[in-house]
Formats: sequence, structure tokens, C-alpha cells
Amino acid sequence: MIDIEEAKKLDRQDPLAKFRERFLNRDHEIYLDGNSLGKLPLAAIPVLEETISNQWGKQLIRSWNKNWLELPKRLSRKYCELLNADEGELVFGESTSVRIYQIIFALLESNIYPKKILTDALNFPTDLYVLHGLAKHFSIPDVQVIHYDQEIEANLDRLKDAIRKSPGIVCLSLVTYKSSYLYPIKELNHWAAAHKSIIIWDLSHAVGALEIDFKTTETLVALGCTYKYMNGGPGSPAFLYVHKKLQDNLQNPIQGWFGHQHPFAFETKYKAAKGLERFNNGTPPILSMQATETGIDLILEAGIKMLREKSVLQSEFLINLVKNELRPLNFELQSPEDILFRGSHLTLSHKAAWQICQALIKGDGDSPKIIPDYRPPHFIRLGIAPLYTRFEDLWRTVYQLKKIVISESYLNYSAQKENVT
Repeated sequence: MIDIEEAKKLDRQDPLAKFRERFLNRDHEIYLDGNSLGKLPLAAIPVLEETISNQWGKQLIRSWNKNWLELPKRLSRKYCELLNADEGELVFGESTSVRIYQIIFALLESNIYPKKILTDALNFPTDLYVLHGLAKHFSIPDVQVIHYDQEIEANLDRLKDAIRKSPGIVCLSLVTYKSSYLYPIKELNHWAAAHKSIIIWDLSHAVGALEIDFKTTETLVALGCTYKYMNGGPGSPAFLYVHKKLQDNLQNPIQGWFGHQHPFAFETKYKAAKGLERFNNGTPPILSMQATETGIDLILEAGIKMLREKSVLQSEFLINLVKNELRPLNFELQSPEDILFRGSHLTLSHKAAWQICQALIKGDGDSPKIIPDYRPPHFIRLGIAPLYTRFEDLWRTVYQLKKIVISESYLNYSAQKENVT
């Protein structure tokens, strides 16, 4: 096994190492679930304290004009900078599920594209639920779900063929939640455009860990959550991006007051705001948005290019360890080996995955508690969050996985899983 000193040497050479101290880190614990919920930025604590004690506690409603009304617009501008979008092409707020519902409803109603909905079996289940509901609402044939022969990566020929034969509205996760498969976004955007289709990209498992450029990739619609690699906090709001050439033809199906042209005129008749602002709905979740800003500020400060470079180095380091140390113990890599087709988490499989995860979380006297992510039926996801994940963390995780299986200590844990894994 690679010596731990090699991992420590790589950490000393890491130009992003200083960012780890900008997060709340617990002693004797390794956190590898940032692909599900990012760590707490220390800067978020005083921000929330100020918001609660002063802005809400003392200033009360005056804070809307003084602090809060500008906040969603400021966040939108920062996400435009990260994703290379023009101002006015991105709005901030609501959940990912609401954003998917809004934009696909609007596209279906617009008749710009054929009334067909396509996705694949690698997509996140929540996205599938929303798509099936929309198909039922519009009384169109059910969602076409493209299946592949395995769960690791898409068969691009099969996907393209399905789009060619049934053009319409396609919804895909740029990085898949199980295997971390990364789709060739520009290639598929071109294919869709050539076949009277549009792809709505869910960036939830990608934003903050990958370089994503909406202009270069000619992306028309995208959305995503901000509580994973963006470290916005549990349930932090999602963003919606729509290219400006589409905006005038789309109407928000949820006519909320913040989507009104003059929300504080309190007119009885709804008048949609100009551009993408009409996709705002109810009152912005201010507490969540205040915390979210500390996350995007850290990403912009570190630089997404450097974050992706570190993610690649760390994932290659981890794959090498898995091949040499864990494959003989019946672990299998369930993520693409080609970095061009892989996001920033790695997935392993083992028949006793849930029991092994419990043993990792419990730790022992010699080893730290390690927080991975379990997905049924037998997947262990290891999230690499370049802002705070160390090479030493990855080395110790593989060491502990090896120890748990060789000693069979995982047999001390129940195969019955909990609600949140």
C-alpha cells in the first residue's frame, strides 16, 4: 500500500490546502459526503448571527429594503460569474424540484419543441418523479426512460438514437448520482439542437466541482441545488438558468408575487415580470440565501479551474488505491475510469456495503470516524470536495475499508438501513 507519508506530502504541496481551515472540521473525523451535503463554512456563522440578531431581530421589516431584496439578485450575479452566463439569464431561489417543474411545464406549454419527455435510468429519482407528473398533467405519452446495460455510464449511441427517433424535451443529470458518470455536455447539446430537441441539465452533482461554461457548451437550460459542493447549507435554494433567446417565449406556471412586474404595487391582476425574473415565485428564503452566499464566495475565491484540477488528482490517487488494495477484497469500482467522463465522487460496490458504511461511521480507537454515503442496493459513494478533502483522508479511508473487511468487523452491524444514508 502507498505509504501515508506520500499522501501527507501531496497535502503539503496542495495550493488549495489553506481553504480547509475555512470550514468547521471535527477532530478524529473524515467527511466524504460533501457530494450530498457540503461542510459548514465558518464565515456562515457570523453572517447568520448578524441576520438573525440584527437584521431580523432589530431592524425587522426595514431589512427588506436595506439588506434582503438585493440578495437573490446578488447571488444570481455570482452564479453567472461561476457558470459564464450573462446577467439576467439566471435566477436564484426555490428547490431543484420546483425549478424542474417550472421550466419543463413552460417548455411544454410553449410548443417550441415536440411534446415528448425523455430521460434515462441514470437520472436522479426526484427528477423522474417530476417528469412523470408533468407527462400526466399534459396528457402526453409517458416519459421515455432510456435504459442501459449497466449503471456506470450512458450508452451515448443509444441515447442519441432515442433523441433522434423521439425529439422533444430531454432531462439529464450532468453528473449521475450513483456512479459519477459525466456526460459530454457540448456534444449532446449539439445533437439535441440538430434533432429539434432541448436538454435540461441538472447540475446538482456537478456545480462547484467541475468547470461548467454555459456559453462554450451552448447550454440553453440548466438548474441545480447549492448544498453539495457549493456548501450552501441544508436545503439551500436552487438556481435556474435559461438562455436569453428562450425567455420571451416561456411563462412561469407558478404566478407568485415576486414574479410580478410590480410586486409591491399589490395589483389584483398578474403581470409577468420581464425576462427570467418572471420565474421568481414567493418570498425568498432569506436565512438560507445568506448562508449560501458564503459558499459561492469560497468557490469563486479558490477558482473552479484549480478545484477541478485537485479533484482529478485526488480521484486518480483514490482509484489507484482501490485497484491495488480493495479489489482483492471484493470491492469493485462503479465509476468511469476515464476522467473525461467522471465527476468528483467515486462509487464502490460491495455485497455488505451498508454494514461497511456503518463500521466506517462508528470508527474505533485507532481510526477516525469516516462519513461516506450509501446508496442502495450496494454502493458506497466517496465524495471528493476539493476545498476541504485531503489526500490523507483518502488514504485513511482505504486503510480503514481494508481493515474492516479483513477483520470482518462489519458483521457486527445490522443490514437494516436508516432513512437518511
